[in-house]
Amino acid sequence: MGSKDNRILVLDFGSQYTQLIARRVRENEVYSEILPWDIGEDRIKECNPKGIILSGSPANVYQRKAPIPDLKIFELDIPVLGICYGLQLIAHHFK
Repeated sequence: MGSKDNRILVLDFGSQYTQLIARRVRENEVYSEILPWDIGEDRIKECNPKGIILSGSPANVYQRKAPIPDLKIFELDIPVLGICYGLQLIAHHFK
């Protein structure tokens, strides 16, 4: 597994594929860590990640109680990749 200096955070929105996403990152010799979607900006900064992956979810962004992370993650100058729900979230936020 890669060094924690090259950490990728996988924010978990409840997808059945979150573990698989993190494993694929690790197979490329990059350290990955799965954290809940509702962690705050400060916790993300503490981790000092090189990138963030927003995982999928059984929810959609138009549901009344859709999981929405701290939107300041888009202001941290860290690359963000959205997969499934994560991509919906990015598109909805930047529309």
